[in-house]
Amino acid sequence: MTKKTKLNDSSENADTLKVRLDKWLWAARFYKTRAIAREMVQGGKVHYNSQRSKASKIVEIGAIIKLAQGVDEKTITVLNILEKRQSAPIAQTMYQESDASIAKREENSIARKNNSFFAPHPDKKPDKKQRRELLKMKSS
Repeated sequence: MTKKTKLNDSSENADTLKVRLDKWLWAARFYKTRAIAREMVQGGKVHYNSQRSKASKIVEIGAIIKLAQGVDEKTITVLNILEKRQSAPIAQTMYQESDASIAKREENSIARKNNSFFAPHPDKKPDKKQRRELLKMKSS
């Protein structure tokens, strides 16, 4: 078997491979464990083709997945299906993030950075007397 036929076999295998949504999210390295991926799907943080779905949903090539990852929300298109967790460069070939999603994440990142300028942190922790004064102000 030549290298070329091996590549063709793997692409055909990806078309027929049936992988659960939680397992695909884990293999694509969106979540650290399958359990976390399953919790996110069950909690409604992952939408498959604009609908809430179960963790056992079979992933298809071309599907659009909207998922929450920390404070960010990503919209991706499935390009490849793998069942096993691979290295990060290989995992990044499994999906493509939309341009609108990238722009929105950058916009939200800038907004978070700007917000931190208006809520500065004190130089040091308040001492016991200052804490008592703060508690009196809050309770009155």
